[in-house]
Amino acid sequence: MQSPPRSVYVHVPFCLHHCGYCDFTLVANRNELIPQWLECLRREMHHTLAEYTGPIEVDTIFLGGGTPTHLATDQLSSLFQLLTAFFRPATDAEISIEANPDGLTKEKLELLNAHGVNRISLGVQSFNNRELEILERTHEPTDGANAVCLAAEYINSVGVDLIFAVPGQTLATWDESLKTALSLPIHHISTYGLTWESGTPFFRRQRQGKLKKAPEDLECAMYLHAISQLQHNGFEHYEVSNFAKPRHRCRHNMVYWHAQEYLAFGPGAARHVNGHRSTNCRSVLRWIRQWTKGLPCLEPEDLPDTNDRAREAVMLGLRLREGFLLDVFERQFGITMENLAGPALKRSLDRGLTEIIGNRLRLTDAGLLIADTVVSDFLVDD
Repeated sequence: MQSPPRSVYVHVPFCLHHCGYCDFTLVANRNELIPQWLECLRREMHHTLAEYTGPIEVDTIFLGGGTPTHLATDQLSSLFQLLTAFFRPATDAEISIEANPDGLTKEKLELLNAHGVNRISLGVQSFNNRELEILERTHEPTDGANAVCLAAEYINSVGVDLIFAVPGQTLATWDESLKTALSLPIHHISTYGLTWESGTPFFRRQRQGKLKKAPEDLECAMYLHAISQLQHNGFEHYEVSNFAKPRHRCRHNMVYWHAQEYLAFGPGAARHVNGHRSTNCRSVLRWIRQWTKGLPCLEPEDLPDTNDRAREAVMLGLRLREGFLLDVFERQFGITMENLAGPALKRSLDRGLTEIIGNRLRLTDAGLLIADTVVSDFLVDD
């Protein structure tokens, strides 16, 4: 019997409100579905882990969403009881949960602490009231700051997400949000440029001229300013969008970026097991219907070959500021970077967008600014 992955992702698809920019798998104001979701989650875990006797030991558990802390306290308790039935955290395991400032109560934080949660990521997004309104967030700036301080009383590692390039946002207001974050007991900050995903209300409103994208030069300036300010204040820029105080990197996400394997459960959850990747159906209602009947619910997929998996590993590895080791890559996939994507590698090196330091391929500072473009070149056969 092959040992199972030692990392687990659980998708909690419930929110108070579906923000207009969000493309994640979720439902808003459908609390009546939570008991069915919990039962179907149990069925999916039982089906997936039936060959193992007793809980399997894991190094990381990540509860994402949606908003996991949208669940009522008794529902959160049921979720952790379910996790305990199937997983046994290692002594130094990282147990993470995503949360929003609104609805995060002392009682819920006490429960999280009691169940070993030692890392929380708060969807603050901004400390500016006008920007929160544009983003359709349901909390105010003071709520975000208060949630950080309250969470820090119960959770060892507190992180926040911040969004830049919001319509109407200026470099000055972005700086104010960064300064507010730096004044709080925060150990991890993720900064994301606002994306305009096809099918979202924001995308439609932008196409209709009702919302205007930030100019590219302003977006770039905001990103560079975040890097400068956060590094100056003791945060390590360890991934394209992520900054951490020493010993506060997200270990679970490092599993993704190193192309390692992990289990995943819940609607829309994507897993990597035994060299194979698969994704659950993104419809919450369909996922519940299928698992109510005891049937898996997966998205249609093309089976990737070894080269496809290797290219995906390049995409993930280049997101890390330290890049990835070329000899480890070759042993893992049985192919060199030159044979996999020689022309793309040469182009990026010649243009100063990547560099090889020792045995490690990484983005340069110039490449970091157009990381998606650089990475996409490695994904296409020449």
